[in-house]
Amino acid sequence: MAKVTDVVLWDKPGEKVLLLGNQAIARGTLEGNIAVFAAYPGTPSSELTDTMATVAKEAGIYMEYSTNEKVAFETALAASWSGLRAMTAMKHVGLNVAMDSFMTVSYMGVDGGLIVMVADDPSMWSSQNEQDTRAIAKTAGIPVLEPSSVQEAKDMVKYAFEISEKYKQMVILRTTTRSSHMRGEVVLGELPEEIKQARRKFGNFKKNPERYVDIPAFQKKKHPWLLETIEKFREEFNGSPFNWVEGDENAKVGIIAPGLSYAYVKEALAWLGVENVKILKLGTPYPVPYGLLEKFLEGLERVLIVEELEPVVEEQVKVWAYDKGLKIPIHGKDLVPRVYEMTTRVAVEAMAKFLGMETPVDFGEIDRKYEKVLKIVPPRPPSLCPACPHRNTFFAIRKAAGPKAIFPSDIGCYTLGVLPPLKTVDTTIAMGGSIGMAHGLSVAMNGSMTESEHRKGKEKQIIVATIGDSTFYHTGLPALANAIYNRSNVLIVILDNLVTAMTGDQPNPSTGQTPHGMGKRIPIEDVAKAMGADFVKVVDPYDIKATEEAIREALAVDGVSVVVSRQVCALYKVGQMRRRNMKWPIYHVVEDKCTGCKVCINAYGCPAIYWDPESKKARVDPTMCWGCGGCAQVCPFGAFEPVKEGE
Repeated sequence: MAKVTDVVLWDKPGEKVLLLGNQAIARGTLEGNIAVFAAYPGTPSSELTDTMATVAKEAGIYMEYSTNEKVAFETALAASWSGLRAMTAMKHVGLNVAMDSFMTVSYMGVDGGLIVMVADDPSMWSSQNEQDTRAIAKTAGIPVLEPSSVQEAKDMVKYAFEISEKYKQMVILRTTTRSSHMRGEVVLGELPEEIKQARRKFGNFKKNPERYVDIPAFQKKKHPWLLETIEKFREEFNGSPFNWVEGDENAKVGIIAPGLSYAYVKEALAWLGVENVKILKLGTPYPVPYGLLEKFLEGLERVLIVEELEPVVEEQVKVWAYDKGLKIPIHGKDLVPRVYEMTTRVAVEAMAKFLGMETPVDFGEIDRKYEKVLKIVPPRPPSLCPACPHRNTFFAIRKAAGPKAIFPSDIGCYTLGVLPPLKTVDTTIAMGGSIGMAHGLSVAMNGSMTESEHRKGKEKQIIVATIGDSTFYHTGLPALANAIYNRSNVLIVILDNLVTAMTGDQPNPSTGQTPHGMGKRIPIEDVAKAMGADFVKVVDPYDIKATEEAIREALAVDGVSVVVSRQVCALYKVGQMRRRNMKWPIYHVVEDKCTGCKVCINAYGCPAIYWDPESKKARVDPTMCWGCGGCAQVCPFGAFEPVKEGE
């Protein structure tokens, strides 16, 4: 059976294959003759980035895991300004990181086609908010393409490159969690010769300071160009192959459905058994093509707009209808929720209200039954993996710093440290926010080191920030520089598990690996020392006692202390060992030594350890134990021992 990455590279035009939405986009970049791809991984966009990393060398593409989304955007932009087709990919909150450059470049335009792929996450399955990228695009004046199927996800990429070059403006390809992660049949198109021959493409940057330098004198002339260009896109989208009108031409009721909402609308209509409606399917939610909209509205008496999250299409349609003096009632967010992702149920309920029908099933009754089930089934909160080095680090931090310490943390697997029994995460706001928050809390509660006279006789508030290795390089560097420069009084523990674990084991500067081989490894401790941290030490969190001692030592230092807690991600390590048919030690409980104190459960919380109510002893699930030995270190009575071979 062929690997998906092999399928993405297949030179078989017309072949039908099954692909994930993100993999289909990767295929689309190849058919679109991309030259440069740069991204920072973020769910739900990560599979696109990982697929590109796998196929880049065989396709003659330059691909990089950038340190953050702003850097990735600028890398792709520079390629575009050199005449090459380029793409950058990120999740919706990643666009916030790239926003400074993104908003400025909207005035400056591009040369080679430039696509900014942004994956939104309605319902916040793996994100801190559910912002709508279409609304940001409207503010920036950047057109948006949004696929309704996996096939469209692929096909839109080549189209986006073409119109980006035609109008000299970048284009956003917006997906959501569902469209990125759904699988569907895709008909493969032609691959360009450069891709088939893995011929690396090189560009040529032509100096033009008036265009490429963003001083006010130059930029003032470009705002009118931006507004004119978005209207050109609006006209272009009247004939876009991803926009059309379908259904009953004589219908009095119309439904407008952008992106994946179109698929939900089709399902809902089939469920409701309704056929006498007209549908405007939009693959371009911004700008809405007014020519096609006018054609669609002919003969209609009322309209419903079914879209996910913000009323981006609704507002455009209502403003246009008002300006035209149309008196057609247009419904949208009065019937369709503004929060959480679109589902068939949401579409059915909204359309049933709009059409004055009963829903085909009693959703309220389903909810009531579900609530009863929830009361019976015990909750299963998420947990750090067995043998996760972060668990040991948090355990050591809590022992050394005490429960009264404040623990700002960051975005990553380790955010799960907020849950019992570790409880070592008190704040999390955004990538890199832990160090900035730690510094701010120190200033607010302790004052800076230069204000020692104000702190006399005042007990020092202990503040311990935690941040991952990839996150540290993403946006932790400026915050660390700020804390050191302003003479903060904090401990920063950098959780270096030698991989970008939460988004799929991608490399980062701490590892030195790149899709094209080895880059240059940048040890975190060297960076901290070079910046002037007052204390720097590297520990192995699998040695809990040594980790605790290092943290106590760091807390005794006035100033900015940095402890690098380095141990490879357990899930990644076990995966590698399994692929090599290697075994790891498994621990068990020596019954005579176990007193039933529950320290292993109530303080340490490894998911491989459970309580046996009959014997009143702890037990180890051998199918979950990955042999880190942390349990043997935290047990006060030495009840955990490795299973001897043959037992």
